[in-house]
Amino acid sequence: MSAPRRTGGLFHPDRTTVPLGTWLKMGAAEPVEIMAFAGYDFVVVDMEHAPLDLQSAYRIIGSAAALGLVPIVRVPDKNPSTIQKILDAGAEGVLVPHVDTVEEAEAVGRACRFPPHGTRGAGGTSKAGLWGLRSTEEYLAQGNDRVLCIPQLESVQAVGAARDILSLDGVDAVLVGAADLSLSMGATPTSPEVLELVGRAVSAAHTAGKKCGLAFGAAPDRAVQAVRAGCDFVVLHNDLSLLADAASSLVRAFRATESDSARN
Repeated sequence: MSAPRRTGGLFHPDRTTVPLGTWLKMGAAEPVEIMAFAGYDFVVVDMEHAPLDLQSAYRIIGSAAALGLVPIVRVPDKNPSTIQKILDAGAEGVLVPHVDTVEEAEAVGRACRFPPHGTRGAGGTSKAGLWGLRSTEEYLAQGNDRVLCIPQLESVQAVGAARDILSLDGVDAVLVGAADLSLSMGATPTSPEVLELVGRAVSAAHTAGKKCGLAFGAAPDRAVQAVRAGCDFVVLHNDLSLLADAASSLVRAFRATESDSARN
C-alpha cells in the first residue's frame, strides 16, 4: 500500500516563495521568537551538533508552532525511538543525518509512519495528540499525512543512491549536506565536483516529484544561485553564529574607531 503524498506546512502547494529556514542551536525561547519576527518560514532544531536535549527541543518546537514557524528537528541519530519521541513532541518533520543507503532511508521513513506504512508507535496522549484531546483518527492522520521525513545526503555513496532513496514512499525530500560531502571528498562545498553531485541530487529529487534542499552559512547570494539552479528549500545560518558574527563585528568596529581617535 502506497503512503499518501505529504506536503506539511513546509511544502504546501499554495506557497509562493521558497521555504527559508535556519538552525536553532540555543536552548532558549528568544531565538525562535526572533526568527519568527525576522520572517523565516521554518526552523531546524539541531540535536546533532548542539547540546540540546529532548526537553529543550520540546519547548522550542512548541514555541515555533505557536509563532507560525514549521518546526523541523535534526535528530542526533537514526534510532526509531529518537524519531518517535521527537514526532510526539510535535515536530512536523525530521532531518536525519548521514543516510547513506536505500535500506537506511527506508528504515527512517518507516520510523516516521504509523502502520501500515511504518512502525511508529501510537502515543495519542503526547503533544502531537494534544495530550489525548485529538481523536485517534486525527492523530494518526496527522502523523501519516503531514510529518516530513528528510534524509541528509552527506557522502558520495548517499548521492549515488539518491534516485532510489527518493523513490521510497516514506521519503518526502532530501537535504544535501555539502559540508560533510565535500569533507569526505577532500574538497570544499564550492568545488566543481561537489556542485556536480549536488546537481545530481536535485535532479533525482525532481525526477521523483520531491524536494531537495541545501544549507548555507551567511551566504544569501549563494543560496539564491542554488535556488535558481533548482534547489527547493534553503537553511541559512544559525542563531549562535548570527550572535557571534554581530558581536565580533561590533567589537571590531569599536576598536577601529577607538584606534582612529587615539591617532587623531
